[in-house]
Amino acid sequence: TKNTQPAILTVSYSIFKVLKEEFGFDLTSFKYFAGHSLGEYSALVCAESITFQDALYLLHERGKAMQEAVSVGTGDMVAVLGMKINEVKDLLSEINEKGICEIANDNAVGQIILSGNKEKVDTIKKILIDKKIKSIPLKVSAPFHCSLMKPAARKMTEKINNTKFVKPNYQIVTNVTANPEDEPSSIKKLLIDQIFSAVRWRESLINMNKLSV
Repeated sequence: TKNTQPAILTVSYSIFKVLKEEFGFDLTSFKYFAGHSLGEYSALVCAESITFQDALYLLHERGKAMQEAVSVGTGDMVAVLGMKINEVKDLLSEINEKGICEIANDNAVGQIILSGNKEKVDTIKKILIDKKIKSIPLKVSAPFHCSLMKPAARKMTEKINNTKFVKPNYQIVTNVTANPEDEPSSIKKLLIDQIFSAVRWRESLINMNKLSV
């Protein structure tokens, strides 16, 4: 992930640059930018809040910190299909087994990602099979966006705080709050919290739509 994260940023920013500079993409009517997980860094680069070079550095360090937060093979993630967010929350609340299994991504109605200890996630997988609820195991190198990532957030705090952020040209609808933000100090804090918090993508799109997008 330490290589994948900067690579995805590079592709995302390259597409944006081509649309803007080669195809004359008109940004004058834009009000909000957003990105999913590491895509929030892409959004911040495109909104000129942070330089491309600084974002590359931060994502490389973020990838390393996230990988090192949990021993290889001890974490897991699974996509749950066909359930609403409250149904998934209710399911998680019914499991008394020790360990961590939390909502990592609320991507859309019917697509929710869970993340946590391998044993706890395995328990969830078995329950989903018993209930005939479709799920897809995810081939990831670490259990992203759950409280197991708090050590990574601590490692990244100084690096993010020491990086220059300026007020973005467009408000960033953040993963943690699903609401617009353009204050650099708040953006920094939310990027730190984002590492161990759920990506509220479904709500982000709904809220942008409410804001006339």
